[in-house]
Amino acid sequence: MIPRSSNRFFAPRAAAALLLAALLGAGGAVQAAPDDKFLAAFNRFKEAAAGDADAVAGASDAFGALLKSEPGNPVLLAYVGATTSMRARTTLIPWKKLSYAEDGLAQIDKALALAAATPNLPAQRGTPGALELKYVAASTMLVVPGFMNRGARGAKLLGEVLDSPAFAAAPAGFRGEVLLRAGELAVEQKRTPEARRYLGEVIAMGAPQTETAKAKLREVAP
Repeated sequence: MIPRSSNRFFAPRAAAALLLAALLGAGGAVQAAPDDKFLAAFNRFKEAAAGDADAVAGASDAFGALLKSEPGNPVLLAYVGATTSMRARTTLIPWKKLSYAEDGLAQIDKALALAAATPNLPAQRGTPGALELKYVAASTMLVVPGFMNRGARGAKLLGEVLDSPAFAAAPAGFRGEVLLRAGELAVEQKRTPEARRYLGEVIAMGAPQTETAKAKLREVAP
């Protein structure tokens, strides 16, 4: 199973989150970004995540601009971190690759800490902010090089999204994406029964990712 959450490091993380919230002035309510601007940035992000190197800078700039207008929004900060990490694919210089990955992960860590001290994160594109933040963080951690030791935490965050009571009410596109990623991870880790279950759920709900799930399911067919 995907590892579930743990309270083992709660105290120090909570203290850090409170400090970060104070430093960023997050005492008030966090505002959502305008839907049209967020969606435009998100679409560029999806293109970049799919391998379009030319879209990385555009997505990074777009989310950076949104974050400037709402600096206390952890979801926007997580997307900035994710796009910063993606910049590692845009250079051939080893130290730059590592720097981009590390800087992006540091921004994501700050976003997670800030979220722990920020109640009622606003939804974007109909997706609960807490779920979107954790999924963006998980997706990034699961693709950085193994020597950065982020895979286990990424899997844990992905599990928290799946286990959240709010997950069932999230938009079909978001649920399909999360379930597909969980299925792909299960395939990578040779957890075949779980992979079939997650991929089957994508197909059963008729999510936008159905055809991709069908193709992946054929890889683990008996």
